[in-house]
Amino acid sequence: MKTNSDLNFRRSDERGHVDHGWLDSRFTFSFADYHDPAHMGFRSLRVINDDRIAPRGGFPTHPHRDMEIFSYVLEGQLAHQDSMGNARVLTPGQIQLMSAGTGVTHSEFNPSPDQPAHLLQIWIQPRQRGLPPRYTEWAPTAAHEAESKVLVISPDGRDGSATIAQDVDVFRIKLQPGESATHLLAPGRGLWLHLVRGHAELNGEGIIPGDAASSERAGGFTLAATTEPVEALLFDLGH
Repeated sequence: MKTNSDLNFRRSDERGHVDHGWLDSRFTFSFADYHDPAHMGFRSLRVINDDRIAPRGGFPTHPHRDMEIFSYVLEGQLAHQDSMGNARVLTPGQIQLMSAGTGVTHSEFNPSPDQPAHLLQIWIQPRQRGLPPRYTEWAPTAAHEAESKVLVISPDGRDGSATIAQDVDVFRIKLQPGESATHLLAPGRGLWLHLVRGHAELNGEGIIPGDAASSERAGGFTLAATTEPVEALLFDLGH
């Protein structure tokens, strides 16, 4: 992991990788058979899996508990069904957040017969164990598409964001070449930024898709798009 005075970098090509045919996945943190003691998570952020699911492929019904799990669809579609009675087909830009709590089962499939699906699946540890299971969503509005930085997940659901049982705000950043967005990190909090697409600079350091950077230094952090459109998720974590 490369560092500078403000940031620690987790580069895309350093991540864990598995290819099951129907699933090609890259792991930012230790997951399943990929174990890296230096990358077990960051504060309450435990999993960022960059998943590509083949047409008609997917995860059959399986259980979870005591974890906040959300999927961010980048390309294609994701069909979700769970034991709480939710059945959805998500499209690019949409986020689903499932608070597993005391226990849920769910399945996730790519319903397309010919188009792959690309998504980020992210796990965040909840503020406490044994919470009631819950499901929420976030979908971009026309107004959101004009904003460079949008709150998509928060502990209180403010501004139309999905609700999470942890002290974390998650922002979606979208920039055109030459644009930038700044985030001010308060003392005692941690920042994690994952670049989804495009080439960018974070506080002057170049990053490419799949790269991530973290910091626990209070102050400003600026993401700038260089030569192409940029998309990123930014996590502001209290725990």
